[in-house]
Amino acid sequence: MITTQAAVLNEIGTPLELTEIRVDDPEPHEVRVGVTHAGLCHSDLHYMTGTVPTELPVVVGHEVAGVVESVGSAVTTLRPGDRVTGALTPSCGGCVNCDAGRSTQCLRLDEVRRRERPAFQTVDGRPIERLAAIGAFSQHILLRENALVRLSDDVPLHVGCLLSCCIVTGVGAVFRGAQVRPGSTVAVIGCGGVGSAIIQGARLAGASAIVAIDLDDARLKAARQYGATHLINGGDGDPVEELHAQLGDGVDYAFEAVGSARTAETALALVRPTGTACLVGIAPVGTNLTVPALDFFFAEKRLIGSYMGSGQAREDIAQFARLYQQGRLMLDEMVSRVVPFAQINDGFEQMKSGDVTRIVVDLQS
Repeated sequence: MITTQAAVLNEIGTPLELTEIRVDDPEPHEVRVGVTHAGLCHSDLHYMTGTVPTELPVVVGHEVAGVVESVGSAVTTLRPGDRVTGALTPSCGGCVNCDAGRSTQCLRLDEVRRRERPAFQTVDGRPIERLAAIGAFSQHILLRENALVRLSDDVPLHVGCLLSCCIVTGVGAVFRGAQVRPGSTVAVIGCGGVGSAIIQGARLAGASAIVAIDLDDARLKAARQYGATHLINGGDGDPVEELHAQLGDGVDYAFEAVGSARTAETALALVRPTGTACLVGIAPVGTNLTVPALDFFFAEKRLIGSYMGSGQAREDIAQFARLYQQGRLMLDEMVSRVVPFAQINDGFEQMKSGDVTRIVVDLQS
């Protein structure tokens, strides 16, 4: 067991507190990682503000990269010194969903994540929860071997951390979730980190038109560099009417990356008959949708969800890292700022700005 520093959420709606905690030694299939960088994600804010429940105290954070420090006795594919990024969804490899290539929906996830001892403790021995069994806002974390992906030296860790959440979620939703066809038309509602990744995924998939929809002109301007061909400010009028004016009868695919009932319903309205609306943003607990039933009967529209890329997270992250190495996936441009660990709460405040795609925290500074 080692002592390290973590940003702990002790009370809903309050700032994270930099605190000394204890991190357990790796169990047989685990790896202890020295965290170098973690991305700030709106999913973290759901837990920090209470729109999604969590036990307290908790170390939030899940978009993570770092260096392997020690490994458990059964670990065979990683060794100390390896540079790694996380895959949020470790899998059992043997349930029906894993066998079908959908490891992000592993039916034994809780069992896989279970430990004999608490991974994090206060200095006086009380357990501390970890968001998603990760707790990335700690200078040291424990992850199972099959929840880590080795990174090449030419993938900097401050951008490599994006692969573990916003990139695999957004690009994966395009290829694995909705299975966008070359030449098709795409709309993306919400152009933050995940939305920007969806836009890039649509570009890589060969979409003939990519419509970025947001309330902030700065985010829309950034969306253009990621591949958007059309821009709509949703605050200037009805985005459905504006999209129809620009593209005709709607798009083949619409992605929602905000996490609200209103934008989810808008996504379904944006697609033409036989089109697919894909919900990617996390909505607060208790959110319900009201959608026209006849959209599914006469118009044969589809409404689907996509969680963490809807596929094999480790395989997909490795492939997306190669796309970055080839210059086809933009990661450096997505990192708006890197802030020291002591300024993590300021980083969350900066996320409100429209000129921010992703804030990354340097946990070693």
